[in-house]
Amino acid sequence: MTEQNHPWQTVCPATDLVPGRFIEFRLKQKAREPEGMPLTGFVFLDGSEPKAYLNICPHLGIELNWMPGKFMDADNLFIQCSTHGALFKPGTGECIAGPCQGDALTALEVRQNDGQIEIRLGD
Repeated sequence: MTEQNHPWQTVCPATDLVPGRFIEFRLKQKAREPEGMPLTGFVFLDGSEPKAYLNICPHLGIELNWMPGKFMDADNLFIQCSTHGALFKPGTGECIAGPCQGDALTALEVRQNDGQIEIRLGD
C-alpha cells in the first residue's frame, strides 16, 4: 500500500495527549468487512510514547470501551474489552487473557507532526 491509500490523519493536538487519557476518533478509511462500516480508534500515552489501535476486539469485532474514553481495567494496567473482559497489553496490543488470547489489537501508525498527533492504518 502506498501513502496515497493510507494517508496520515490528524486526530488531536499533541498537548491533548496526557497520561491516563484516551482519545477516540473515527478513521477516514472504512472497514473491508463488513464493507463500508466506519472504523474507530483510540490513541493514548504508553509511558511517554503515543500508541494507537483500532477500537475493535479481535474476538467479536466489537468496540472495546464500556463508555467514552474508558478502556483500562480496574487496576489501570491493561486495556480491557467491556464485553467479555479480554485483557490487552497497552504497549503491544497483545491479548493476555480472555476469549481472544494469542490475538492482538490492530495497531495504527502514530506520529507527532507540527504539534498534532496523526495516525494511519499500516500496510
